Amino acid sequence: MKSPMKQDVLSWADVDRLIDVLLPPLKIVGTFDAMVLVTRGDRIPGGLLAEAIGIRHILTAAVDFPATESAGLMAWPTFMQFPDPTLLRDRRTLIVDDVWGSGRTSTAVKGRVQSSGGIPYTCVLHYNPYRSMFNRAEPDFYGAITDAYIIYPWELDRGTQGLETGVPDIN
Repeated sequence: MKSPMKQDVLSWADVDRLIDVLLPPLKIVGTFDAMVLVTRGDRIPGGLLAEAIGIRHILTAAVDFPATESAGLMAWPTFMQFPDPTLLRDRRTLIVDDVWGSGRTSTAVKGRVQSSGGIPYTCVLHYNPYRSMFNRAEPDFYGAITDAYIIYPWELDRGTQGLETGVPDIN
């Protein structure tokens, strides 16, 4: 029987430390003209990084990999949302996601930015080389290496426990 994957639950202070690890190498390579946030895990780390390094041209990419048994992990991505190529052409573009697990999402977005004429750089809070499908590819920037399933503070189920009686349920 396969053992369950280790889980790490991060605090906001942990996220701050990861951002602090990422900032020096990001600043060393020079300025970025654009940022592409990979939904959904991207918004908070992307916002923190964009503010810290002064990126104002922020775009979003939404990628889906069909869950078909026959395709498995080799399914082609479907881009549900992606910036117009004119918004990326000739721009040094930082692609931000929370984690590089299999690497499929970051790699797909990087390829699409490159085919749009942009100059892509990938950045994640956590890189899991033990799950990556790519032997010769890794994120350009990462805050930490892990072998765990990471739960970020914005992913915690806060529920309604502790709310006063009579407070309406959250929709």
